[in-house]
Amino acid sequence: MENVLRPLIVVGGSVLLTLCVGWAVDLVLRRADARHPETPLWGLLRRCRFPLQVVLLGALLRAAYGEIRHPLVMDYRAGIGHVLSLVLIAASAWLIVHIASAAVESTYARYASATRDAARVRRVRTQVTLIMRIVTAVVAVVAAASMLLTFPGMEKIGTSMLASAGIIGIVAGVAAQSTLGNLFAGFQIAFGDMVRIGDTVVVDGEWGVVEEVTLTFLAVRTWDERRITMPVSYFTSKPFENWSRGGAQMTGTVYFHLDHSAPVPLIREKLREILEDCTAWDRRDWSLAVTDTTPSTIQVRAVVTAKDADDIWTARCTVREQLLAWLCEKHPYALPRVITSPAAERPAGGATGRVGAPRASEVHSDNSQEYLRPDGASANGEAPRTGRG
Repeated sequence: MENVLRPLIVVGGSVLLTLCVGWAVDLVLRRADARHPETPLWGLLRRCRFPLQVVLLGALLRAAYGEIRHPLVMDYRAGIGHVLSLVLIAASAWLIVHIASAAVESTYARYASATRDAARVRRVRTQVTLIMRIVTAVVAVVAAASMLLTFPGMEKIGTSMLASAGIIGIVAGVAAQSTLGNLFAGFQIAFGDMVRIGDTVVVDGEWGVVEEVTLTFLAVRTWDERRITMPVSYFTSKPFENWSRGGAQMTGTVYFHLDHSAPVPLIREKLREILEDCTAWDRRDWSLAVTDTTPSTIQVRAVVTAKDADDIWTARCTVREQLLAWLCEKHPYALPRVITSPAAERPAGGATGRVGAPRASEVHSDNSQEYLRPDGASANGEAPRTGRG
């Protein structure tokens, strides 16, 4: 009878005590969260309830399993104690990671709510993300090493590894040169404020938003929902565009190729009307000017501003669509045309050159032979020539 009651008392008592402690801790944290709603720490710590219960249960069973007199337990006492030790180490590491995550997230949330500078918030978010990854990696390595050291004979292996650490470090550094380069580049990006989560960047001709930053790679979400994964060393060794650096405000341009008869003043007034109704325009600046001309068209440039990259894209599309629709409806003659009218007839007499001797400033021209004297003859007595020869 004792062999049955002892296991039930040890296991049942450990489970019951674990549940009671977990419930009491959760109650305390819930009340603290209700009294201090401005601090999200207490609510985040409630996620540690299950890891805490696993740690507590493992510790209780590890301490009390020796009281069980059951033959099966007595035969495998060493193995059971070893398993419980491994569970306790793993659960402790799990609990430490959860507590660190709650503390880091709480600090970031308070900073983000108190800071209005979006760029600074993105920078802190990037740093917090990488710091949390480093903490998780360190805790995992320490926990794994602690679990290995519980096995007999691992102490000698550890001593031998420490004795040859210099050689192993050199070999590993040469073999994993690119990996270590990415690792140090991740630290440089995190604390050098080079690129942050949420920044709008252009890499290899692709426009997108930085979605994730780790110690080895960086993910960019493009406008069409694709993800570009690039090594972080790319951003420390090659130039790239960061549209969020120094502020998210942007200036965009829209180009139109129109006929020479296009009513530029009316187009400028219409642009102003379109921008007044465009919610993406931030009202900082706008302009319209003729920036170039060709034998058949003129180039008109409209300049608009917006608060970020998404709004500047919307503003540019709105201006382009509405101005083209207005020109087609009100001023179709202003759209570019392909001239198909007959060429002008050749003057009588066949003279093609300009009458009169060339001016002194034009003597350098290779076409001076085309100039004619008033009597119709060429300046050098020969037939006029075209082009260079």
